[in-house]
Amino acid sequence: MNSTITIRTATIEDLPVIHQLAEDIWWPTYRGILSEEQIRFMLDHMYSIEALTHLINKGIIFMLAEDLNTAVAFAGYSISDTDPTLLKVHKLYVQHAEHGKGIGRLLLQYIENESLKAGISKLELNVNRQNKAFDFYKRQGFEIFKEEDIPYYNYWMNDFILRKQLI
Repeated sequence: MNSTITIRTATIEDLPVIHQLAEDIWWPTYRGILSEEQIRFMLDHMYSIEALTHLINKGIIFMLAEDLNTAVAFAGYSISDTDPTLLKVHKLYVQHAEHGKGIGRLLLQYIENESLKAGISKLELNVNRQNKAFDFYKRQGFEIFKEEDIPYYNYWMNDFILRKQLI
């Protein structure tokens, strides 16, 4: 594991960095799973500065993982609207060149610690059923809660809903 990694809460001023990370990470992650048209649509719709600003204003907390002050990963989470004992991890992405260095695990540990401090006992996240990250989440203790095909405009998100019990 790289000891030069720091994790910090992102601010509105960091949204261009998150936007660029999403652009850099989504193409190699989803090419071969989603059409290029769908990737472009999702990036434009979910990771524009306006969309990210809206998410922060809705209460989603973003974090950046930085290696010597250069952002290499990000995550976003919030307490569930329907279950106060559930924390929803909305986003967790690590640059491909940084895979295998423990950065994703550090982000999840940070989120778990914040959850426990707030008295939240379980985490939930969605992962595309064909995304290799599914294996990473299983290694981190997540289990399939259910399978769901979620309509998103003219597209579908074919996801596993994963959960992890913390206490």
